[in-house]
Amino acid sequence: MNYRKLGKTGWEVSEISLGTWQVGGGWGQAFDLKKAEEILHTAFDQGVNFVDTADVYDGGLSEAAVGKVVRERSEKIYVATKCGRRIQPHVNEGYTPSRLRKYVEDSLRNTGLEQIDLIQLHCPPGEVYHRDEIFGLFEDLKAEGKIAEMGVSVERINEAMTAMKHEIVSTIQIIFNLFRQRPAELLFSHAEVNQIGLIIRVPLASGLLSGKITPQTTFAKDDHRHFNREGKAFDKGETFSGVPLEKAFPAIKELKKIVGEPLSGFALKWILMFNQVGTVIPGASSISQVLQNIEAAKLPDLSSDQMKELELLYKEYIKSEVHHLW
Repeated sequence: MNYRKLGKTGWEVSEISLGTWQVGGGWGQAFDLKKAEEILHTAFDQGVNFVDTADVYDGGLSEAAVGKVVRERSEKIYVATKCGRRIQPHVNEGYTPSRLRKYVEDSLRNTGLEQIDLIQLHCPPGEVYHRDEIFGLFEDLKAEGKIAEMGVSVERINEAMTAMKHEIVSTIQIIFNLFRQRPAELLFSHAEVNQIGLIIRVPLASGLLSGKITPQTTFAKDDHRHFNREGKAFDKGETFSGVPLEKAFPAIKELKKIVGEPLSGFALKWILMFNQVGTVIPGASSISQVLQNIEAAKLPDLSSDQMKELELLYKEYIKSEVHHLW
């Protein structure tokens, strides 16, 4: 495993880490604690030392599984979790320091950890990024020793740019992949200057960039890839990166001609070609997926010609659908 510095946290984290939205369940499957533990232990056995979860993943079961497994390990594992999405309706007015403090304390109890390494606002409404009292709360929690660092998970680049203005913010989590290339244009350079660690989520566009989804693929009714393609439950950019499937499939066919197989591995490797990236957090619903994701770090670098071809492919097939939205 290779490790990278995660911004001003100073942490050396695995460049391929683990996101736990679907660890042990979710996406149309019931939560399975044994499976979750197997996936987590496998990742940590392979050198992963950073794991991202959230209080809303499987109603807190994912968070609890992460805490249990981390407490069983002897090595340092950095635990990142998120708060805010429990607020319903999910509006600016729902965000109060007292409510967010309770959520952080709930996560501490749920994980069984004495301190949360990284707490992140979980894609809050845009107005929240301008509220000093919200970020002041996390300064207090850090002083109290309940959190070590604070970051934000964002939908849009302008939200990330605003969040960086708060000194307490150490990391930005954002969608970035072959079908969502805009962050590299401006955000990455600003993050580098401000020593902000970049955590890359949805790196495989909800499985599209695995190359295994076809026009015939069906999804369970409670899988977000079935019900959220138009953003009915949350931002549609979280599902297939907001790309219409009829546009994605021709692009994927061309992608395979440029990078070959495994497509998912080279999709992850493409992200790692950007040295401003701190870590990538692909999800996994099986041990084999964990191992496959980790193998991506060992693939050869993409050539400059391949990088140019991939940029042109994005412009031809995908850019008009997503570039202006996030």
